[in-house]
Amino acid sequence: MAGGSAGRVLARAAGRGWAGEGRLPGPEETLALLEAAVVHREGALLALSKPPGLPVCGGGGELSLAALLPALSRRLGLPAELHVVKAPGRESSGLVLLSGCRRATERLHRFFARARRGGRCPATYRAVTVGVPAEPEGRVCVGLRRQRLGDAVLVVPVAAPSRGSLARKEVKKTQTSYRVLGAAGGCALLELQPKTAFPGQLLAHLALLLCPALGDHEGCAGVGRVLGQPFLLPPAAAAARPRAQVLDEELERRLQLAPGPRRGRLPLHLHLQELALPAAVLTAPPPPFFLRTLRLLGLPGAPPPPH
Repeated sequence: MAGGSAGRVLARAAGRGWAGEGRLPGPEETLALLEAAVVHREGALLALSKPPGLPVCGGGGELSLAALLPALSRRLGLPAELHVVKAPGRESSGLVLLSGCRRATERLHRFFARARRGGRCPATYRAVTVGVPAEPEGRVCVGLRRQRLGDAVLVVPVAAPSRGSLARKEVKKTQTSYRVLGAAGGCALLELQPKTAFPGQLLAHLALLLCPALGDHEGCAGVGRVLGQPFLLPPAAAAARPRAQVLDEELERRLQLAPGPRRGRLPLHLHLQELALPAAVLTAPPPPFFLRTLRLLGLPGAPPPPH
């Protein structure tokens, strides 16, 4: 089911609001879409491909994957209690790994933790960025913390965190390896492998590279431009900027964006594509909107144009 079926599901989901536009699907429709989006099933393990905009854990009665897990497990004939082992952020798309066995969940958590400590990365992401890194590959190593500035909560870099801030877990040292897979017209397709786990890490690291992800309507606020050249803004200035990504006219034209307020509602182009497990490597195809962007920008990995 990993190929065409999951792709068709994500296309339908994107058209119903999970890509930032239109109405959100209801619980029954969402369950049917998630059931069709299964990309791997073996024993107590289940993996599916999540569309962007669907939260894993919602709040205040919000529709979320976690709230639907009991019903989804019944539909699939799995144990009544499914646990989220690994998942991308709310606005990201890609692999969600679920387990119906607590012992299996704990073993996988230990496996992921050991892999990170050993310098390996079980998760591989793809991102389309506005901007191209100065180096074709490298690492971003920086302390990160969450900081409230006015009405915004930002992920803020800390270049030289103190031992105390690290011990109190106010700051976490983070690291991501990246590789440019292709570039065209001032945009790039990047492969990202986070060696640490921190909420918002990948988007923060892309902003530090001065290459925010396409569709990152918050992180883009931290990158300014003067005479076309990007530079990093201080957190207070970033917090005061609008939460909408502004693209230049040429990029809008290439993306075939229609004029109007919906222009700023591009979905986030950050996709968890691969998870390396102890005995298998799971993959999920990028959503149709992601593949369409690759084709329009002339980046690698795009499917052939429709006839």
